[in-house]
Amino acid sequence: TQYHYLRRPVQSAGFEASRYFYAVFSVQLYQIEDESSNLDEMPLMMSEKAFENDESDYQTLPRARVSQRRRGLEWFLCGGWKILCTSCCECLVHTCRRKKELKARTVWLGHPEKCEEKYPKNAIKNQKYNIVTFVPGVLYQQFKFFLNLYFLVVACSQFVPSLKIGYLYTYWAPLGFVLAVTMVREAVDEVRHCRRDKEMNSQLYSKLTVRGDHSVTHPDEVIHNQRIPKSGEFDCSCFIRTDQLDGETDWKLRIAVACTQRLPALGDLFSINAYIYAQKPELDIHSFEGNFTRESLSIENTLWASTVVASGTVIGVVIYTGKEMRSMLNMSQSKNKVGLLDCLTKALFLAQVVLSVIMVALQGFLGPWFRNLFRFVVLFSYIIPISLRVNLDMGKSAYSWMIMKDKSIPGTVVRTSTIPEELGRLVSDKTGTLTQNEMVFKRLHLGTVSYGTDTMDEIQSHIIQSYAQLRDSASSTPSRKPQLPAPKVRKAVKAIALCHNVTPVYESRVNGASTEPERTEADQDFSDDNRTYQASSPDEVALVHCTESLGLTLVNRDLTSLQLKTPAGHILTYYILQIFPFTSESKRMGIIVREEATGDITFYMKGADVAMARIVQYNDWLEEECWNMAREGLRTLVVAKKSLTEEQYQDFESHYNQAKLSIHNRALKVAAVLESLERDMELLCLTGVEDQLQADVRPTLELLRNAGIKIWMLTGDELETATCIAKSSHLVSRNQDIHVSNRGEAHLELNSFRRKHNCALVISGNSLEVCLRYYEHEFVELACQCPAVVCCHCSPTQKAQIVRLLQQHTAIRTCAIGDGGNDVSMIQAADCGIGIEGKVRYFSLTRFLHNPVKAHRLLMVHGRNGYKRSAALGQFVMHCGMVISTMQVTYTQSEEPHVYFHFCSDIVTRVITVNWFALSTKRGILMYGALMLFDQEFVHVVAISFTALILTQLLMVALTVRTWHWLMVVDELISHSCYLASLAFLNEYFDFSFIMTRMFLWKVCVITLVSCLPLYIIKYLKRKFSPPSYSKLSS
Repeated sequence: TQYHYLRRPVQSAGFEASRYFYAVFSVQLYQIEDESSNLDEMPLMMSEKAFENDESDYQTLPRARVSQRRRGLEWFLCGGWKILCTSCCECLVHTCRRKKELKARTVWLGHPEKCEEKYPKNAIKNQKYNIVTFVPGVLYQQFKFFLNLYFLVVACSQFVPSLKIGYLYTYWAPLGFVLAVTMVREAVDEVRHCRRDKEMNSQLYSKLTVRGDHSVTHPDEVIHNQRIPKSGEFDCSCFIRTDQLDGETDWKLRIAVACTQRLPALGDLFSINAYIYAQKPELDIHSFEGNFTRESLSIENTLWASTVVASGTVIGVVIYTGKEMRSMLNMSQSKNKVGLLDCLTKALFLAQVVLSVIMVALQGFLGPWFRNLFRFVVLFSYIIPISLRVNLDMGKSAYSWMIMKDKSIPGTVVRTSTIPEELGRLVSDKTGTLTQNEMVFKRLHLGTVSYGTDTMDEIQSHIIQSYAQLRDSASSTPSRKPQLPAPKVRKAVKAIALCHNVTPVYESRVNGASTEPERTEADQDFSDDNRTYQASSPDEVALVHCTESLGLTLVNRDLTSLQLKTPAGHILTYYILQIFPFTSESKRMGIIVREEATGDITFYMKGADVAMARIVQYNDWLEEECWNMAREGLRTLVVAKKSLTEEQYQDFESHYNQAKLSIHNRALKVAAVLESLERDMELLCLTGVEDQLQADVRPTLELLRNAGIKIWMLTGDELETATCIAKSSHLVSRNQDIHVSNRGEAHLELNSFRRKHNCALVISGNSLEVCLRYYEHEFVELACQCPAVVCCHCSPTQKAQIVRLLQQHTAIRTCAIGDGGNDVSMIQAADCGIGIEGKVRYFSLTRFLHNPVKAHRLLMVHGRNGYKRSAALGQFVMHCGMVISTMQVTYTQSEEPHVYFHFCSDIVTRVITVNWFALSTKRGILMYGALMLFDQEFVHVVAISFTALILTQLLMVALTVRTWHWLMVVDELISHSCYLASLAFLNEYFDFSFIMTRMFLWKVCVITLVSCLPLYIIKYLKRKFSPPSYSKLSS
């Protein structure tokens, strides 16, 4: 047999692959009998109908039932009208424009004329509108919000003569200004998107289509979904980074198709008669099923879009493009986050309508009551003036700017400026958020003896002694039998050094220093200075680093073998026969290796204790030691092995290969064959790895808990580890009980939990699934009473589901904090989301978030002050509107005296109990009550009333300000000067000669003092005898 290798092409500069998917072809050495062998005779192993009717292997969690306790009023306030309109629009869109059905496809490499299917173009389109749809699209997006729709209805009502109460421009000018600013902002964004799309689509990859070939070189980024038929590496493999796809920063190994790796030249790839059959585009980024003629294809043979080729060179065939790529299918339109103050405007509008109905009801619904109802609605429209939105938007933009410019929390970026004041129940991820996601090896337990970090030198001496005795026994008969601990330690450390998916990466190889396909051992550079380890799991990297420190170093690995260096410097070679990656379902990984020196075949496996306990031989220490390590906050892994004969392995290999070629239920068949091998395995050791806490996370969580913020920790770790992290981080106090719910006893546990007090809840993913399916309302009600909740074994879907449940069943606001791709759905579902950049970034929010001072500023200073400022600003704006509305309603007594009579009665004042509403009503009546002090000339009434109103508002601002700044003084003077200047120009409304008289001055002063002096007296007495808590602390 002759082996032909592809010489690596010249390395090119960074090529960003953000939108393709590469179908990766196996890179294993595939043996062909003759160079002239053609792939024409290789049959297609799948029918076209195989994937069309295939169902997904994974099951999604059942959707939580929507609570039946929602009232009609709550449904309206939460946006039911918007949901109804949006559903109707979506139904109309789907009816007019049906979505194209996704199908499996067959890509013919040697027959381009057979490619009859049309697939999406490989182009980016981030624009939301075009020239035709820009104006209606922007208007639709704006009027989806309640405030804008409300202002539009009020403005349109002024076209009706019987409802007109002022000039049209006073209603349409502010609304037009807001819409104009919005359109300009949207236009600028669209221009930016258009330029970026044009720049991206001008690249070469925009011309790629399904079946097209493409070369990707380190450090290029993949921009379509493809499969790899050829690799430029001598070991037929490459490494990719998927941090932009799934949030994982570790490198992942991809291999090429074996049969194509033997082709003499690149051009022969499309001259062979071969087929690529791929499943229909799906959302799952962790699985792929397909066939390349006679070889099965899996996730290891694919490069998804948005992944980066970290090392090596890949030549792939495009399978999915455009909207059919995995990254595009997983993109979901994030919801527009709306602050609590925006939601309260709906309640104010409802109160306004109710008040109007009461006013009409007091008349007995006589005469044209329907017209009178709309009149009152228009008269009370100033309660929610359009200036409210303008002022709130400007204020929130200022709060966001203050957060980003705060030197105590550098690097903070506010993505949504509409929710800086949101703060509520914290929902936090654990790994990478509460912890650093940097694993450190802490414990090795062999059943009879346990080694910790302080006894690592003892393990190292056992390793050196054991391998020295093995070397001596190979040359002569040993004089004495080795000590018992040495061989046991050597077996355990050897198993840890072999059973993993870690690959050593050398700087010279990544930079392409050598292109030779084969190297001798002497030529290989195994220097410790330029070697780094890459793996998909930080646990495995920590274990390999541990074996390196103990003297057994992983120096080389490819698809077929790996090499270990002993403490004496000798290289041990092991051939990789099979490898079984870790999955969330199996919770374990395994590898079958053959030792070059002895020919022995060994099956190594490691995994979680719950998965390994049933496949290892009987022992009496595993469960207890796992519990002891979990109590210390360590992540445990059980390591075992099984020796195989040549006949046993050959029988397993035949059944395993047959199962991998199956089309239907491939995963189940492969698992069944593997299960036959996982029996009576020898238990070697138990390892403990610590995920270190973030700096100062304990005082931070304690501060938040003392501030009354409840924190829920959602993690994918096992229950014992999550419990220990919760205690060590002070999320759960030492004196609080830990109450654990088991799946089979969910109902009984929930009932018994009602009788517990000051009890933190720790629940597993399986228990959570049962509770959410059958006892949704009861679970949320009880969990909200707990001081802290820890949910372990949580999937990304469950994290988002928990956030939505809190929003549906409670009136609290949720704030989600996470750092990985599995936290995105939770962050998007929360009212306020905080995303933390991972450790690959230089500027990391992780450091500031868990510093108690800086986290205190973000959550307790900026969050609290933002809410108080927005509330005060909204109160001032609505206070002014209430005064004007009260004056207008009171003035109607000149035409409708019975309305004034009923308005002055005690009925309305008993219904409306809000303090500022009563204050606004009182001031409105006082302003109009000036009629009793002046003559009846309307122009004099307007001058005195509105002058007193302006002065009152300015004094209210001064009354509320706690810390004066020179800008506040300037603003007060400018506001007063602008009003005085308007008196001279608005002769139609103000009599300037009357304004210059003493009578005008003393009447304005009397009304202003009557309105404001009682408030100043009340404020003084309150600060004197009942000061707020923060003033006590500051003093």
